Amino acid sequence: MAFDLHPRLAADTSWIGDFPLCRLLLIKEAIGPWFILVPKIADLREIHHLGDADQQQLMRESSLLSGIIEKETNPEKMNVAALGNMVPQLHIHHIARFTTDAAWPSPVWGNTPGNLRSEEEQSAEVEKWVAIFASHPEFTAA
Repeated sequence: MAFDLHPRLAADTSWIGDFPLCRLLLIKEAIGPWFILVPKIADLREIHHLGDADQQQLMRESSLLSGIIEKETNPEKMNVAALGNMVPQLHIHHIARFTTDAAWPSPVWGNTPGNLRSEEEQSAEVEKWVAIFASHPEFTAA
């Protein structure tokens, strides 16, 4: 069975590119750097459903992503979470948090105004991050 991105994730994000295991997405909400990693495996719901090698690869990709975001944005905290209450497909949020963001210090879910970037702003963000990730051999741009 082929990997398909959940329609909600497709609607709420822009595709940045791929790592060996995961698709890298950028949320359209204008709260700051908010990325999602989605393992490119059909019908996957939970991290523990992955085999050992894929679990390790997921951790490598998540750590790489968090490190790049941290280097580029210097956040107060990186929030990394796999919730899946609204979207059952396994996806891991990576959110740079700042004391100045709209939801601080609360979780972002349900605590932001929900403002989306314009298409132009989102395109510019995608281009910026593609250029940043392009220097990493594990990354392939969309």
